[in-house]
Amino acid sequence: MTAAPAEPLTIPRLFDAPALAGPTLTGLRVTPDNTGVLYLRGKADDANRLDLWEYTPATGTSRRVLDADALSPPGAALSVEELARRERQRTVALSGILEHAAIPGTQSLLIPLDGRLYVAARDGGAPRITALPTGDATDITDAKPAPHGGLIAWVSGQNLHVHDPATRSVRALTRDGGGTISNGVAEFVAQEEMDRHTGYWWSPDGTQIAFARVDESAVPLKQRLEVAAGEVVTHAQRYPAAGDTNATVTLGVVEVASGAISWIDTGGGTDTYLARVQWLPDGRRLSFQRQSRDQRRLDLVCADVATGASYTVLTETSLTWVDLHDELTFLAGSDEFLWSSARDGFTHLYLYRLDGTPLRQLTAGAWCVADFRGRAVKAVDESRRLVYFVANERSPLSRDLYVTSLDTGDPRHVRRLTQEAGIHGVTFAHDLSFYVDRHTSRMQPPQVSVRNPDGSLRGWIEENRLDAGHPGAPFVAGNALEEFGTLRASDGQELYYRVSKPHDFDPGHRYPAIVHVYGGPGVQQVIDEWNGDDFTQILTRAGYVVLELDNRGSAFRGTAFQAPLSGRLGGVEVDDQVLGARWLGAQSGIDAQRIGVWGWSYGGYLTLMLMFRAPDVFRAGVSGAPVTDYALYDTHYTERYLGRPQDNPDGYAESAVLAVAANLQGRLLVIHGMADDNVLFDHSTRLFRRLQDLGKPFDVMVYPGAKHALLRQGDGRHAYATILRFFDQSLRVEASP
Repeated sequence: MTAAPAEPLTIPRLFDAPALAGPTLTGLRVTPDNTGVLYLRGKADDANRLDLWEYTPATGTSRRVLDADALSPPGAALSVEELARRERQRTVALSGILEHAAIPGTQSLLIPLDGRLYVAARDGGAPRITALPTGDATDITDAKPAPHGGLIAWVSGQNLHVHDPATRSVRALTRDGGGTISNGVAEFVAQEEMDRHTGYWWSPDGTQIAFARVDESAVPLKQRLEVAAGEVVTHAQRYPAAGDTNATVTLGVVEVASGAISWIDTGGGTDTYLARVQWLPDGRRLSFQRQSRDQRRLDLVCADVATGASYTVLTETSLTWVDLHDELTFLAGSDEFLWSSARDGFTHLYLYRLDGTPLRQLTAGAWCVADFRGRAVKAVDESRRLVYFVANERSPLSRDLYVTSLDTGDPRHVRRLTQEAGIHGVTFAHDLSFYVDRHTSRMQPPQVSVRNPDGSLRGWIEENRLDAGHPGAPFVAGNALEEFGTLRASDGQELYYRVSKPHDFDPGHRYPAIVHVYGGPGVQQVIDEWNGDDFTQILTRAGYVVLELDNRGSAFRGTAFQAPLSGRLGGVEVDDQVLGARWLGAQSGIDAQRIGVWGWSYGGYLTLMLMFRAPDVFRAGVSGAPVTDYALYDTHYTERYLGRPQDNPDGYAESAVLAVAANLQGRLLVIHGMADDNVLFDHSTRLFRRLQDLGKPFDVMVYPGAKHALLRQGDGRHAYATILRFFDQSLRVEASP
């Protein structure tokens, strides 16, 4: 593309349409007959309002199947249950069609939209839309069609329901839901921390449904205030803080035709977690994963639904914690299954027999089988004995598609199919005749192609070429100069970083710098992806150099890289980020006396720890939605790393920010949504009180009615402008453009 002077990039433009990254396609699924690829695409004038589209590989053409506005007007009210579900799934900023599912045995699609359910019959031409009868229910969530038989299940009124299209009737399969009891729903910590967003599972033949029954009666009742503009609402929330009693979760199986319910003995006592549930292909057996309260043990258990007999297939243990995953694949044509484990220090694939006999390790090396978007195992070709999976074997910064044999004699030998550097997200056709590749890199905005199984290109769904007509083209010349590299932590492990500099960076000039930090477990911040629509572009245009560094404890680098967090938070992360900041301050063109830091959620917590534990390094900090005392945060997340407060009081004390708040020297801005139901606003108010008692000056920006993901929503425009203004004032930058 011919270089041209860049147009000014503003914060409002980051949110406006068309999206700077170009068309963003999500929800990619191949149709059951393998003739099309369904996907969600933002509208031209609102990238966050999604319509349903279909691409036909045979013709190379795309068409819009469903216009969200034709079914439900923009701004439609959502139920409290649906809003909570979207908050847990981090999709609250989106609207329109967020989910779609093929109804097996038909050409129809199930479309949940704004609390209503629709069936779109695709038999040529425009689809015929039918609204499903749902009675008086206004809180329908998690609708799913049966694998066979045409039935559709959903949750409403805290009970599991099923719709029969043949009779257009609705039946409740459970009836005791209400109050502290819910059926078919994932409990709070399962949704927020275990990445399990459903509480029921259809059997392969569609005759039975396994479901979780959640009893929250023993969970402490917390009074949570949601402060909005013009009103204050008190919510009584069953919130299990670290050390508290968890919800009791039992596993039932209901026969759809009769409504008869049987119960599975999950064993392990009441103080365990129901982490995952999955039917075996024969439909007679049900597997579940049982996690101990301390998360150092994970059992895979199989149960005979008819008799209730069960046996433990395998057990994973760790001296720190066992990460949950979705890499369980039962083979339909044999008594084998695939499983992933980090037992050798890195997450790899293993092949087992159903009786628990280990057969062989399928992958090995100092890299991880891992994907950012769901399961890493993308397909298994049982006839050819091949498994396709995503991993970071090429580099920790990348994700690629690989293939290996189920009968491999050398687990270190795998074959990479994707060639372009960057991040690849893959969806296979059911018959394995092609796959869909969603690719991005530092040089390429997200693009989507259809590929043959060997990786060769078949066609583009969205090439998203960065040419003169691209929405981001007017701004590219002003985008940051990105540099990737590594530093050595105190224990010798490599820390990957990305430095973003102003496009006209002059090493003879002294620039202020900002460390953008997350730093928490389960997340990798430094990867090879497109960042042309990121707030960092605003900061570099304003004259800042921005550093991002993945400290020890970050994800997808192996157990030795994660383990230093065990028993204490805010320790090695601070050491590594200080190392990065000092290194940055020593580089040409950087003013080491003008370094700031900002982050959100765990990054907000770490910003406080950096400001309090390294006041000589950081002159200013912006802490967004921070945890200030992990004794107030939920059980599953907190106890994974710190154990229970009663068992590790010193670890909790050392991980708390309030104890070191007296060290604050630089300027601090704290931002929080006043209706945050993840990191409760109480965290920040305690910090406010502590700093006030200490006589420490600080700044605050609160957002009435806003929740944890406020940066992704309308409040993000104001919040980002506030952050920029604060740094301009604190780091004494000349007037921003």
